[in-house]
Amino acid sequence: MGLPKDSGLLLHAKRPAGRRNLISDVPGVKVGSATINGGDVHTGVTVVLPHEGNLFKEKVMAGVSVINGFGKSTGLLQIEELGTIETPIALTNTFSVGTVLEALTRYMLEQNEEIGVTTGTVNCVVTECNDGRLNDIRGMHVKEGHVRAALAAAGEEFEEGAVGGGTGMVCLGLKGGIGSASRVIRADNQDYVVGALVMTNFGEPGNLVIGGRHYDTGICKTAEKRDKGSVIILIATDLPLNERQLKRVAKRSMIALGRVGSFCGNGSGDIAIAFSTANRLSHYSDTDILPVRMFYDEHIDNVFEAAVEAVEEAVISSLYHADSMIGIRGNTAIGLKEFLETYNQ
Repeated sequence: MGLPKDSGLLLHAKRPAGRRNLISDVPGVKVGSATINGGDVHTGVTVVLPHEGNLFKEKVMAGVSVINGFGKSTGLLQIEELGTIETPIALTNTFSVGTVLEALTRYMLEQNEEIGVTTGTVNCVVTECNDGRLNDIRGMHVKEGHVRAALAAAGEEFEEGAVGGGTGMVCLGLKGGIGSASRVIRADNQDYVVGALVMTNFGEPGNLVIGGRHYDTGICKTAEKRDKGSVIILIATDLPLNERQLKRVAKRSMIALGRVGSFCGNGSGDIAIAFSTANRLSHYSDTDILPVRMFYDEHIDNVFEAAVEAVEEAVISSLYHADSMIGIRGNTAIGLKEFLETYNQ
C-alpha cells in the first residue's frame, strides 16, 4: 500500500519501504477498521495493536509529542509519565471518544480479570479528530459493536483512505483519511522497520505540497477555509528505543507535516505517538531491576529521518486512497486522484 509506483507521486525517499509499505511491516503490529458510511453518516473507528499478545501484561515503551494541543485524546498522560502503552490504540471522531473508551476498557477487562481487583486500573489510548464537516457528528453513531468489529478485523493487511476513523476526514482541502507507510533501516547488520499510520484532518486548503511541488487545493469547495482540524500520527518500530528516544522520534513528525504544507494552526489537535515493540515491560516482576535496551543516540539521526519519510508518505497516501465524498449539508471533499485529473488538464 502506501503510494503505488504508478501514482506519479512517489517521494524522493532515501530509504526503501517495507514489504507492504504499511505500519504493519513492524512485526506484530496489526490494524483494523469499522466503517459507517451512508446518508449523512461518514465515520467509524480504527484500531492499532502494537503486538499480538496481552498488552496489559506486556506493555510497550512509548513516547508522545503534543504538537498542538487542541484535542480530546485519552491515555496520553500515562505515556508522558510512565512511557508505556498497555492497550490497543483507537482512532475515531471527537464525540465518540467516550464510547470507544468504554468499549476498549470492557475489552481489556475481559482479557484481564485482575484489573481493578488485585492490581490497578487500565489506561486506554483513544485518539480523535473532528469529522463534523462531512459526518453527522452530533448523532454519535459509533457504538461498542464497531470497536469490537475493528478489533476483530485487525490484521497485517488493511485498507487506507476513507475507512474507519478516517471516513469523514478532510485534509488540506481534499478528502483525508487513514494512511500508512514504512521505511527499512539497517542497524548492527540487521534490518529494522519504522512504520507510520496517520488519521488526517488538518491543513488549510491551497497549501498542499507533494514532493516539493505546490498544489492549489484552494480551488476545491470545502466548507472550511482555515487550518482548523487535527492529525493523529502513530509511529511504530522494532528498534530497541527507550521512552525518551521514542518521544524524540514523535517530535520529528512535525517536520513531515511541514513538508506537506501544514503550519499546525491554532485550532488543530496535532498529536504524535511513537512506540517500540522491542522493549516490553511486564506488568508483574519478581525482580527490582529490569533489562532494557536502547539505541546509541549518536546514530539515531537515521531513525529520525526514516520516521519523517514514513509520516510524510503516510499523509499523502491517506489522500491518494480516499475517494471523493459528499457529506452532511452537501459539503463535498474531493479525493486526491480526482483532483489531480482536473488539476493536470
